[in-house]
Amino acid sequence: MKLLEGKTVLVTGGSTGIGRAAAIGAARHGANVAINYASSDDKAASCVAEIEALGQRGLAVKGDVALPETATDFVSKAVAAFGRVDVMVSNAGICPFHAFLDMPVETVDRTFRVNLHGAYYMVQAAANQMVKQGEGGAIVAVSSISALVGGEYQTHYTPTKAGLHSLMQSAAIALGKHGIRCNSVLPGTILTEINKDDLADQDKRDRMTARIPLGRLGESEDLAGPIVFLASDMAAYVTGAALLVDGGAFVNLQ
Repeated sequence: MKLLEGKTVLVTGGSTGIGRAAAIGAARHGANVAINYASSDDKAASCVAEIEALGQRGLAVKGDVALPETATDFVSKAVAAFGRVDVMVSNAGICPFHAFLDMPVETVDRTFRVNLHGAYYMVQAAANQMVKQGEGGAIVAVSSISALVGGEYQTHYTPTKAGLHSLMQSAAIALGKHGIRCNSVLPGTILTEINKDDLADQDKRDRMTARIPLGRLGESEDLAGPIVFLASDMAAYVTGAALLVDGGAFVNLQ
């Protein structure tokens, strides 16, 4: 059963990690997929190749999500290629780990611009296209378990992920009358480019794994199913929700 048959899905930060897994997962479920990416031309091209190998159409559009014009450019190029936008997956994000007391101003500003401002612009641009089409749609933001818990070296990052969760709640209210559903997924510790240096410490990696009831760290592909579900008509009455995808880490407090 293909849950996204005939739909057009847009994914930001789609060349690697969770974004790539979501893009390929959407194609596997029958969608044509446009990805936004920041820098890696080769990885973006290989993602499009995987989408096309699944019998779907793919498109890669380069751009910095921190710039408002990147969002309108991405949406307009996707519409030019595929005719419409049915789903936006706002995934692009950064997390340069750093201590709080001497956190550089530029690190704070860049993290907010990419993670939160960039998501806002992308969601807004996609929503405007969906409203213009008049047939509803779905928006899924990749937030984080960090929206709910703190991190010593993530004081700049956790507020952006809490902001994404809040954005989806408010957008769900603002866009419900247009038939547009807005939800977020909250990944736990997922092995991606964003945390590969932090998890290079084997002792830390072992400690984190020990706290997860399912007994392993997550992989990007673990997010593909939840994202596809929230994007699909199977979640037709789900909006303003946040789905933890963390192997049970959040509830394991004892």
